[in-house]
Amino acid sequence: MRFKRNGSYTLNRKSKTKPNGKKTPAEEKKHYLEPEYTKVRVVDSDLKELVVLPREIDLNEWLASNTTTFFNLINLQYSTISEFCTGDTCQSMTACNTIYYWYDEKGKKSKCTAPQYVDFVMSLVQKLVTDEDIFPTKYGKEFPNSFESLVKKICRYLFHVLAHIYWAHFKETVALELQGHLNTLYAHFIVFVREFNLVDPKDMCVMDDLSEVLCTPLPPNAQQNHVTER
Repeated sequence: MRFKRNGSYTLNRKSKTKPNGKKTPAEEKKHYLEPEYTKVRVVDSDLKELVVLPREIDLNEWLASNTTTFFNLINLQYSTISEFCTGDTCQSMTACNTIYYWYDEKGKKSKCTAPQYVDFVMSLVQKLVTDEDIFPTKYGKEFPNSFESLVKKICRYLFHVLAHIYWAHFKETVALELQGHLNTLYAHFIVFVREFNLVDPKDMCVMDDLSEVLCTPLPPNAQQNHVTER
């Protein structure tokens, strides 16, 4: 059984007007942890139920379908703030106190700007998920032995992109009223990678505080601010 691999959330892009004032490190620090923002979600669904492997589905097929969907959604989410992520504003790919370096096919390490890093990530993932020998879509075609390791590599890179959006561009996300989409996407992604052990917890520890908040269901009587689709 093959899935149609595409996204499932809809982003309503707001005006391109840049928020007033330049952000400073002090303003950006943990801004995304404020309760008024963490309560904003798009759906009430139990995300744990969404990621559990269905009995009749092959594990690799499930990983392929979800990984491709997350790639499309994270790419779309980044595109909403990409005009604010430039070589001048983001001279390195950062999240909290971590700088991510890019490693090319030969293993050469290089420091690059955030937009360069994200471009490398998206280009690489696009190449992988559209390669029929790695992410087969035709019935009867087998997944390669290296498939799980490649999925782990993709998920690690996608986590870096999400972490950077929160750390460096959350104010812009709020100004565009897209924090509900970002929170829901992040929580769904974290629950998924934890379910199948796709990203080393040590690699995700920089965002543990946010993961704990967003992946813990809100109390039934808690007021949730949902995004209204227009």
